[in-house]
Amino acid sequence: MSLINKRTPQFPGSIYIQSPIDTDVYTSLPPISSLFDTKKGSGFDDDDDDDEMLIKALEIRRKVTVEIFKEAMRKGRFSITYSTNLVSELSDFIDYVMIQAASMKKMPEFLDSSFNVRARAFIDDSCVVPIVRWLKHNALSYPQIANLICNSKGDLESIRRLAEWLKSIHVKGRFIGLVLIRAKGNVLGRSLEELDKIIGYLEYKGVKRDWIGYIVGRCPEILSFSMEELESRTNFYFDMGMDEKDFGTMLFDYPKVLGYFSIEEMNQKVAYLKEFGLSNEDVGRLLAFKPHLMGCGIEEKFKPLVKYFYYLGISKGGMRKILVTRPVLFCVDFETTIVSKVQFLRDIGVQQDAIGNVLVRFPRLLTFSLHKKIRPVVIFLLTKAGVSQRNIGKVIALGPELLGCSIANKLDHNVKYFLSLGITLRQLGEMVADFPMLLTYNIDILRPKYRYLRRMMVRPLQDLIEFPRFFSYSLDERIVPRHKIMVENRVNFKLRYMLANSDDEFNLRVQAAVERRLRFESGDLTLDKQAHTETDGSIEKYPFDFQTAEILEEKTDLNSDYKDLPSVHIQNSA
Repeated sequence: MSLINKRTPQFPGSIYIQSPIDTDVYTSLPPISSLFDTKKGSGFDDDDDDDEMLIKALEIRRKVTVEIFKEAMRKGRFSITYSTNLVSELSDFIDYVMIQAASMKKMPEFLDSSFNVRARAFIDDSCVVPIVRWLKHNALSYPQIANLICNSKGDLESIRRLAEWLKSIHVKGRFIGLVLIRAKGNVLGRSLEELDKIIGYLEYKGVKRDWIGYIVGRCPEILSFSMEELESRTNFYFDMGMDEKDFGTMLFDYPKVLGYFSIEEMNQKVAYLKEFGLSNEDVGRLLAFKPHLMGCGIEEKFKPLVKYFYYLGISKGGMRKILVTRPVLFCVDFETTIVSKVQFLRDIGVQQDAIGNVLVRFPRLLTFSLHKKIRPVVIFLLTKAGVSQRNIGKVIALGPELLGCSIANKLDHNVKYFLSLGITLRQLGEMVADFPMLLTYNIDILRPKYRYLRRMMVRPLQDLIEFPRFFSYSLDERIVPRHKIMVENRVNFKLRYMLANSDDEFNLRVQAAVERRLRFESGDLTLDKQAHTETDGSIEKYPFDFQTAEILEEKTDLNSDYKDLPSVHIQNSA
């Protein structure tokens, strides 16, 4: 130590790289780091006392710097607790302040200033306290603030510059801090021209300008990509048949789909989705509709759900239908969302082998709330629609769409309408058990068909009770044309044989009935027993005379909705 130039005396703990009175700055002390490097050898390897003294001096200087920083924070109206917690995470920045304060000794204006004055001046000039206040205002925790300040590498102005740029692309205030923290790489070191180029490329690919702030706020990793990587990730989706509109809306719905996952992980998920029998274009349309699938893990989400569907007897084609129609089911926790609903179906009497068909036919069922949607509908069917406990499982298995109907706006209105026709509650329950979709039709569709059945076809209400599927057929395309054919040929069938067959089968049935009538009218009572057996069930048992010139209106009390209708006469051509 005797060979080294003496330093200017300072207060205890003061350390300078060189003495300010040295005529040659290159003859100063060696770097501080070399004082602790025992391998390189600087003449102090054996002087443990001097090393210990220097370490203690540095610790004293660091503590002094910490107190100066806390004092600046208190002047900025930060609490002592917050200042202490923040400083505990700012060790790198405190060391940076120490080095800069020491180097300021070379400046003429600080030639005779103490370390405290220089450190305080540097902290004030860096504007670190206002930046801390702004970051705290944007809901960043003190570890995040400390991490951001340390990552700036002393260029605190870069934080403010990037924040102003984020505001210009409409990133919301509370997301600006998150973007600064979560952006990978040294985003603070990138020029604004590079960032503008990234935004311009996204706009060129279909992302609207108004969406940019939302997307960057949710996926700041985009700002850390080079243009080559950004283009490769974008082409990954365009190669699956997406256009600019699909890509823009997909990125808006789920910004992480572009920058959060690695290319390898994205390829693995696309390959797994193709195993359901989807083509490359099908996967593209699926991701455009539900990009959140890209955020679901194969081992965590996809495989457990597929195994459960397989246990329920759902085929690969059924799984593909569920995936295409309700892809959100592959993004939820099936143990809490799906298993409870499947167990409820078992409890109400749906057979095990029918549960899979129910889910494939109506996947929306699994997205409904069990206690707010599914259970109330089942209770309504049991208490208000006349469905028995024995038939409720059959009703849900045949018509799971009932669980998606509103009780107040659909089911209750339909039940009241059928009861107003003179149908008893027990009969309505049997009708629903035979044809559950009966309660899903709009009354505006039901009313004209019922009116035609009672007024034009002159059928009793019992026919409707026996065959509730009558309401499922088109009035103009099926009911009216076939009724006219029956009138023209002077034959009559039950509703089941009139409607529930193809046109060819119906024409054959009409032809057979006409032949029987002609033989009867000619006095030939020897009928073909086989033909009689085949058609006997389809012929109405009550008398119906087609020879009369008109069909009188049935003498029954109809609903008030039909009392204002005129009597209808059907002219029968000879």
